[in-house]
Amino acid sequence: MIPRYLKEEITHLLPSKKVIVLLGARQVGKTTLLKNLFPNALWLNGDDADTRQKLTNANENLLKNELGTFKTLVIDEAQRIENIGITAKIIADQLPTITLILSSSSSFELANKINEPLTGRKWELNMFPISYQEMVGYHSANTENRLLKQRLLYGYYPEVVMGEGNQQALLKEISSAYLYKDILTWENIHKPDKLERLIQAIAMQVGQLVSYHELAQMAGLNAATVERYINLLEKAFVIYRLGSFNRNLRNELNKSRKIYFYDNGLRNAIINQFQQVELRNDIGGLWENFLLAERTKFLAANKIYCNRYFWRTKDGAEIDYIEEYNGEIHAYEFKWNPTAKAKFSASFMNEYKPVETNIIHSQNYMHWLANA
Repeated sequence: MIPRYLKEEITHLLPSKKVIVLLGARQVGKTTLLKNLFPNALWLNGDDADTRQKLTNANENLLKNELGTFKTLVIDEAQRIENIGITAKIIADQLPTITLILSSSSSFELANKINEPLTGRKWELNMFPISYQEMVGYHSANTENRLLKQRLLYGYYPEVVMGEGNQQALLKEISSAYLYKDILTWENIHKPDKLERLIQAIAMQVGQLVSYHELAQMAGLNAATVERYINLLEKAFVIYRLGSFNRNLRNELNKSRKIYFYDNGLRNAIINQFQQVELRNDIGGLWENFLLAERTKFLAANKIYCNRYFWRTKDGAEIDYIEEYNGEIHAYEFKWNPTAKAKFSASFMNEYKPVETNIIHSQNYMHWLANA
């Protein structure tokens, strides 16, 4: 089993006796991690109708009878259970010797049910596909670096990482069977063709400014529906938005956004493009998506908290990525080719005086993603 950094974090939190809420997209390894951590737990699944009925209006006595001699209860896909927040509160307050773990593929749906009942009673953790940093720990930086082009194409979903030679089929299965499952349930969508066109349009524009109006035209939806679907896809850990940095300069873009995927392989499966890196005309977007996804995981694993942006002006000056810590600016440009040149905007440099400027390319990215 590839060691996941959350294993140590969950173990560290257990003595607090608070409910542990594990959030993450389907197929990122939540079940595998929890079964490894809690092999003797009682395991219930919210996708099961009997479990939903049993736990919807549970009381202390019913829960005691259900648990029997078990000391740990794991409820997978907890968002599917009505009143799960109340049930979890009963366990936390009335059964303090029980360790309760809730897992969910929907931060949106679960949050609506547990935030108020479990105020002060829970830890929330996000789980992503396997990270570059975790793979370096699993074998070595040298081995992982040799696989870089493969990761750009197929990403880091656990089953894909372990499924040598079958990555495309596995990714198509993940994208078709699991990608839309939750959002289709929430929105009661019976014909998901427009949703599919929307996410394909987003995938084609990775690394570019996106317009909800243009996406709406491409998908056959209105702009309000596009924004709602994007929000739900974000809550389901499929995509995330990066906003524009703007403070002082008159011609800065101030309401623009870019959209990225948490996994390169999933993005490529959506548009069915698995050509080798050398043959692709979207290598810039692929590299940018890879770096930002892995940087997201790195920051989360190392508990580094910062504001994150891109920067662009109306006349086209831009910086790919900015991190802001305690008012200090770190600016980065992304180039796949290590010999490519990049110039940081003079107006940006003069106005914001970043403490760091760096070009992240295919020969120096290792330390930035794993301190390797």
